[in-house]
Amino acid sequence: MIVVTGATGNVGGALVAALIQAGETVTAVARHIGEEDVPPGVRAVAADLAEPQSLAPALEGAKALFLLVAGEDPVGILRRAAAAGVGKVVLLSSQGVGTRPATYAHAARFEAAVAESGLPFTVLRSGGLASNALAWAEPVRRYRIAAAPFADVALPFVDPDDVAAVATAVLREDGHDGATYTLTGPEPTTPRRRAAAIAAALGEPVTFVEQSREEAHAQMARFMPPAVAEGTLAVLGTPTPEEQAVGPDVPRLLGRPAAPFSAWAARNVAAFR
Repeated sequence: MIVVTGATGNVGGALVAALIQAGETVTAVARHIGEEDVPPGVRAVAADLAEPQSLAPALEGAKALFLLVAGEDPVGILRRAAAAGVGKVVLLSSQGVGTRPATYAHAARFEAAVAESGLPFTVLRSGGLASNALAWAEPVRRYRIAAAPFADVALPFVDPDDVAAVATAVLREDGHDGATYTLTGPEPTTPRRRAAAIAAALGEPVTFVEQSREEAHAQMARFMPPAVAEGTLAVLGTPTPEEQAVGPDVPRLLGRPAAPFSAWAARNVAAFR
C-alpha cells in the first residue's frame, strides 16, 4: 500500500489516479478528505502533516510514502513512518533548495530530515507548476484578463501530471534510492505566452496585463508569508540560469518528452470557461 499526502492537490490527485491505474493500493491523505474525494477503492484518511501523530492510521501497512513539504516537524513525520515499517519515502521538494537554499530553507529542512531518517528515499525537486496558472481562472472567466509580473521572463513550468508520473515510477521501481531529480517542463515559457496558450485553448482572446513588482507582491501577500512572496518574485523576475534550464530528468524517467504548457491548458480549459 502506498500513502499519498496532499492527495487532493494538483500533484497528489494526479498521483492517486496514476497509482490506481498501475494497480497499486492507495491511502489518500489530506487535512480535509472523505471517500467522496477519492476514486473508488481508495482509502481516504484525514490527517495533518503539522501533527505527525495524526498520520498513524494512514501509515499502517504502508510500503511507501509520498511526502509533501508541510508542517514544521519533518523528523516527527519520518519517525512515524519508520515505526510503521514504511520502506521508501519520496519527497516532493522544490528546485529552489538547489538554487536558493536560504530562501527555501523550509524545504531544505525536509530534504535533510529525509536523508538522515535511515529510510530509503528519493527527492523530487519540482520547478514551477503549470497549475499555478489556475490563479488566473477567475479573472479569465469573468473578464478574459490574465495579470502577472515579468511578462517576458521565461521559465520551464512543469505539468503536475508529469510530476505525478515521475513520482509513480519512483514509488514503484527500484534503483532510485538516494537520488535527487529536478523536474521541469520541455521549454521555458513567459507569462505572456502562457496566457496566449490559455486563450488558444478557449478559442477566445485573453488580454494579458503586466503587473508591477509591487502590485504582484501585494496580491501574493494576501495568501503567502512575506519571505515566500519575496522568494517567488525573485525566481519569477530574476531567475538563475539553472532555474531557466530545461532538465533531462522528466523525459529520462518517463521515456517520453515532458508535456508543454499548452497541453496542460487544453486539458484544464474548463477552469477558465
